[in-house]
Amino acid sequence: MRSRRRHTWSNWAGNVTDSAETLAPRTPEEVAEAVRSAAGEGRRIRPVGSGHSFTAVAQADDLRLDLHHLSGIVSADRHTGRVRVLAGTPLRVLNQALDWLGLAMPNLGDIDAQTLAGATSTGTHGTGAGLPGLAAGIVGLRLVTPDGQERWVDESDPELFGAARVGLGALGVVTEIELACLPAYRLRAVESPDELDAVLPRIQEFFDAHRHFEMYWFPGTRRVQTKANDLVPDEVDEPLPEWRRRLDDELLSNTVFGAVNRVLAHVPRAVLPFNAVAARALSQRSYTAVSHEVFVTPRTVRFVESEYAVPREAVADVLTDLHAWVERRREPISFPVEVRVAAPDDIWLSTGHERANAYVAVHQHVRGADPTAYFAAFEEIVAAHAGRPHWGKLHTLDAERLSTLYPRHGDFVALRDRLDPDRVLANDYLDRVLGP
Repeated sequence: MRSRRRHTWSNWAGNVTDSAETLAPRTPEEVAEAVRSAAGEGRRIRPVGSGHSFTAVAQADDLRLDLHHLSGIVSADRHTGRVRVLAGTPLRVLNQALDWLGLAMPNLGDIDAQTLAGATSTGTHGTGAGLPGLAAGIVGLRLVTPDGQERWVDESDPELFGAARVGLGALGVVTEIELACLPAYRLRAVESPDELDAVLPRIQEFFDAHRHFEMYWFPGTRRVQTKANDLVPDEVDEPLPEWRRRLDDELLSNTVFGAVNRVLAHVPRAVLPFNAVAARALSQRSYTAVSHEVFVTPRTVRFVESEYAVPREAVADVLTDLHAWVERRREPISFPVEVRVAAPDDIWLSTGHERANAYVAVHQHVRGADPTAYFAAFEEIVAAHAGRPHWGKLHTLDAERLSTLYPRHGDFVALRDRLDPDRVLANDYLDRVLGP
């Protein structure tokens, strides 16, 4: 393992960059060596996965620890569903490997570019009223603490286990994760256009009626697209025709949508009329596939995003207020607003800590209008409902405010003080959300 020269690094969206000396360990032992060396030299080091966070959680100001070599399954037990995975494994690689083993993740988000450790450490989730975030599926993990020591963390150490599953890279560097997986399963996806006024009054029913439910609202319109995913027997095989997949998911959702957004960046007044046309063009479709093929949608159009968890009973009020703001301001927002749901868990810094949530996510094209006013209005709306920010998505909250939203925030900070008193793993983002 060698240090490379400093070079410019950028996250996926391009809104976070740095220039740091990079280490690319090939084994967990080399990770421990790198952290130990950094601590001994009084330097700061940050792990990075795929760079799919929109916040600066992975930004490095001294040393970067690139974990892409730590990829693949270490061991798997098909009978128990327990699978040990190296931390830098991209979700798309993990999903395919699990499929070969006849296993699957209980739930996933709609993007599979993240590494397993990056996704779980920032609280990534999918949708489903009975399903918590991805980190809730962790039954153990290998952690290199800031002094360079390796520890296996599981329920036998409830304090560290409660904190480290969504650890923000602040308590140590995760090098291996043991997951509780399910036997592989198939889903039927039903995607339908609808009216916001028809869905909002019944959204709690929709959440509870399906294993997975999500909704997309088009700002400036009253139109939505719903997506419900439910289990089907293995023998049910009703695939989406290839021409339809290419038309909807590749051409319209990415190629055409990306080109339109580049044009709209120069003609912002046309954005909301475009949304009205796009929403009216949506049609229903239904298909079955293995779970990860239903969950994951190609995303090649770059954007920035903010997402907050609110108590699920507050979601209709949040969307109503956000719709009213868009109508007043007529902001040029070209991306739909995404709405999902998830079950509570017991992880200290999870957005789902002891609370069932609806998740509302707002987006803006990277070359589109300045999202500052839009995201600020969104934050003000969710603040009235004790909104908790996704750690990997844009927000402006600091440690003082976050300590009122996360009941175990103070316990997490105290544990960090014990494990990393010299702030070997710190950066400016962690200083803001946890305190210096």
